[in-house]
Amino acid sequence: MTKRILKSILLVSVIVLTVSSALTMGILYNYFGKQLVKELRKEAAYLAISVEKKGMEAFESLPHEAERVTYIDQDGNVLFDSVADENAMENHSQREEIKEAAAKGHGTAVRKSDTLSKKTLYYALRLEDGSILRVSSEQYNVPGIIGGMIQPILIMLVLMVILSYFIASRLSGKIVNPINALDLEHPQDNQTYDEIAPLLSKINRQQKSLQHEISEAKRQQEEFSIITENMEEGFVVIDNHTEILSHNTSALQLLGAKPEKERRSVLALNRSEDFQNAVERVLKGQHVVSNMELAGTSCQVTANPVYNEKQVTGAVLLIQDVTERMRGEQMRREFTANVSHELKTPLTSISGFAEIIQDGYVKPEDTKKFAGRIFKEAQRLITLVNDVIKISQLDEGKMVFAKETVDLYEETREIFKRLEQKAEEAGVHLYLYGQHRKVTTVKTILEEILFNLCDNGVKYNKQGGNLTVTIKGDEKRPQILVEDTGIGIAPEDKNRIFERFYRVDKSHSKAIGGTGLGLSIVKHGSMFLGGEVKLESTVGEGSRFILTLPEETE
Repeated sequence: MTKRILKSILLVSVIVLTVSSALTMGILYNYFGKQLVKELRKEAAYLAISVEKKGMEAFESLPHEAERVTYIDQDGNVLFDSVADENAMENHSQREEIKEAAAKGHGTAVRKSDTLSKKTLYYALRLEDGSILRVSSEQYNVPGIIGGMIQPILIMLVLMVILSYFIASRLSGKIVNPINALDLEHPQDNQTYDEIAPLLSKINRQQKSLQHEISEAKRQQEEFSIITENMEEGFVVIDNHTEILSHNTSALQLLGAKPEKERRSVLALNRSEDFQNAVERVLKGQHVVSNMELAGTSCQVTANPVYNEKQVTGAVLLIQDVTERMRGEQMRREFTANVSHELKTPLTSISGFAEIIQDGYVKPEDTKKFAGRIFKEAQRLITLVNDVIKISQLDEGKMVFAKETVDLYEETREIFKRLEQKAEEAGVHLYLYGQHRKVTTVKTILEEILFNLCDNGVKYNKQGGNLTVTIKGDEKRPQILVEDTGIGIAPEDKNRIFERFYRVDKSHSKAIGGTGLGLSIVKHGSMFLGGEVKLESTVGEGSRFILTLPEETE
C-alpha cells in the first residue's frame, strides 16, 4: 500500500510539475511577447522623431546592437535596412505590417524564420510624409526556448522528482503508519482517519461474528473429542484416499498403533489382510461388518461409506473389542456342552440301574445296593442342578438375602466340622488361625464361598497334607487365606480356573467327584458380596486363595 501511495503521489507530482511548467512558459511567452511589442512601439516612436528631424542621417547613429530597422517609402521600396542590403531587397508594399501601417498608421506582424526555432515580430509606423519606419526583433518560440533551456530544465526536473520522491515517501509513510498500527483485535478502540471508520465498524462486526462461529466450532469439537476419547470403541474417519481425518485413542490401541502428529493412511495403522480388505470394500461403497484379530485382540469392525453427491468421499470405521463377548460365547457353548455331559452321566446311570431292576435281573439281596447307586447318582444330579441354579442367580443378581453379622472365625470352624470326616478319609490335616473378626454380610453366600474353597483344599490335597485357613482381622478390609499343600495349579490354568466346569486335572477330578462349578461359585459369590478373590499357586507345592471382603464391620 505504501508503494502504491508513493507511486500515486510521484505521478501526480510529475503531472502537476509538467502542466504547471507548460502553463508558466505559455504565460511568460505571451507576457514577454506583449512587452516586446511595447518596446518596439516605443523604439519606433523615438526613431520616427529623429528621422523626421534629420532624415537619413538619423540612421547613421544607430548602435550596432540595436534592433533591426527598415525604412520604406510610400511605394514600398526599401530605402534603408540596418541588417541587409537595401538595394537587394524586394518591394515591401505587400507585407502585412506595411499594409496595415499605411492604412491605420501602425501595424504589427509576426512571421517565422527559416530556422523554425525563432519568429520575428514586426512593428511598422507611418510617418507624416507617408513613408514607413519598421522595427523588428527576433523572438524564440516555445520549442526554441525549450531547446535552449533543455539542460537546466532537465536538472530542475530531476531535482523536483527527487524532492517529490522524498516528500512523497514521508507523506506515504505518515498516511500508512496509522493504518499499519491499527489494532484489529479491538477495531472500535482505534482513533484514525474518519474515512476508514465504516471499515473498522464492519471489521468489528465480522470479527464478533467470526469469534462466535469459532467459539461454537471449538465447543462442538471439544464435545466431539470428549465423546470419542471416552469411547471404549475405536473411532476412525478416513477420506477416499484412506488418509485419516479423525480418530480417538481407543482406535490406536485396538489397532496396535502408536500416535503420530502427521496425518497418515489408515492402512499404516494395521497391515492385517482382513483389515485392509474391509477398508477397500467400504471405499467401494459397501457396508462392512467383520470380525477379525487385530493386535492380538478379537475385534468387530463396522465400516460405513460416506457419500457426497452420490460419490464415496470417505468412510467411518467403528472398532469394538469383542474379546470378552467371544470368550463369553465360547464359555456358554462350553457350559452348555458340560452341563449336558454332566447331566447325561448320572441320568444314564439312573436309567440303567432302574432298567436292570425293572427287567428282574437283580437279585433281591442286591436291590438295596442298586437303589443306593441310584440314590447317589440322583444326589449328584441334584447337587449339579443346585450349583447351576446358584450360578444363574449370582449372574442375574436375583438372590435376595438379608445381611447379618457373621464371625469369620466361627463360620470357618463350622465348615471344618462339616469337612472333618472327608478330611480324615483323605488324610488331610485342618488348621485354623486368626482372630474373631465380625462382618455384616450375606451369610449363606459367604458360607458357600468358604465351603467350596475348603472343600477343594481337601479334594486336591496330598495324602498327609495340610489345609490352613487364616483370618486376618487387623486389616482395613477383612481377609481369609485358604492354603493347601496339594497338587497346585499351573500358570497357564490360573486365568481359567474360575471358569465353569473347568478342571485342571480332569482324570483326578472325575475320581474325586464334584460338579466343576465350585470355584466359579466362589468368584461370582465374592463379586456379589463386593469382595474379590485372588490365587497364588505353585505346581506340586499347593495353592493359596485370598478372599478379601468389603470394608464393613460391626
